[in-house]
Amino acid sequence: MLFVTILALAAWVYLVFFRHGFWRSDQVLPAAKNPEVWPSVAVVIPARNEAETVRQVVEAHRSSDYPGKLDVLVCNDSSEDETTAEAEAAQGNHASEVLTVPPLSDGWTGKLWALNAGTEALANREAPPDYILFTDADILAGPGLLKKLVAVAERDKLALTSIMAQLDASGFWGGALVPAFIYFFQKLYPFPAINNPQSGVAGAAGGVVLIKREALEAIGGVASLRGALIDDCTLAERVKRNAPGTKIGLYLSSQFAEAVSLRNNESYGAMETMVARSAYAQLNNNPLLLLGTLIGLALVYLVPVAAFLGGPFHNSGPTFWAGFAALALMIVSYGPTLKRYGKSRREAFLLPFAAVVYGWFTWLSGWRAMRGKGNSWKGRSYGA
Repeated sequence: MLFVTILALAAWVYLVFFRHGFWRSDQVLPAAKNPEVWPSVAVVIPARNEAETVRQVVEAHRSSDYPGKLDVLVCNDSSEDETTAEAEAAQGNHASEVLTVPPLSDGWTGKLWALNAGTEALANREAPPDYILFTDADILAGPGLLKKLVAVAERDKLALTSIMAQLDASGFWGGALVPAFIYFFQKLYPFPAINNPQSGVAGAAGGVVLIKREALEAIGGVASLRGALIDDCTLAERVKRNAPGTKIGLYLSSQFAEAVSLRNNESYGAMETMVARSAYAQLNNNPLLLLGTLIGLALVYLVPVAAFLGGPFHNSGPTFWAGFAALALMIVSYGPTLKRYGKSRREAFLLPFAAVVYGWFTWLSGWRAMRGKGNSWKGRSYGA
């Protein structure tokens, strides 16, 4: 028991002190001086059965205070509800259009197919936009978000600039699992490393991705991502590695640059769908990586708890104190993310529980993928 507890403690020492300070949760979009000339931007929104939220989202973009040329393009991907009517009813000062996406082609995921249709339509325009904002039909953008994104992108010469939207953390399941989701994402893709052009780490949050059109074209457009199931991080990786010194930025949503998800996460089912649909793809559909992930989760999040609470049973002082130290590092490192979501520091003790649930989601994702019923987007399944 002592050996595995020391391994767990060593893992936490690495995560807290040598993993780019991911846990500080301090990477927010900085303020930047307005550029002399505002570049043109097109907002591309893939939409499949999004009638519930698409009008509100499109109206937010059409009402943006962006001072340059701005067009909103909704790519309706075979919706079976009133998505088109709701999108067309949206009001605002900036122009908008609803594009009917052709039937899904083999080898494509639905979202990328819709994005590809949108970017191809933009490329055929007489004056293609300087930037493209890829965003989801359930992400509500603050009125100043685009202006602030472009200002930073222009000042810092960013090829890609992304915002991790604020997710709904209401109810028991949302409260217990959403902050943990953000924490785990930052651990996998440390924002400080992503934002460092000297680092090879790349990542993005697909809900809000501003990309220079030239940078997208340089990697072969959306078509180069065909079949990618973790499309946002794949896009960021290819953009950052396309040329030496290419800069990208990934930031957390804040009151300064606000992007809020309208997806309700109160239920267990909502959280399972969000994670299990693509967790196995994150592991390259590799059963050995799945097994290693589950063992790693147990080692890092459960062993410290067992060593600490099991003190009266294993009767080992070194094991108890190693478990206590690992648990302390876990709780302290989770604090900034909890604070960002308005949660009490006491809720840090729920992190091991969240790790167990996410381990279950990951196993479910692998099991379903192995049965050909895994990764999905809006009712479509893409198998393993």
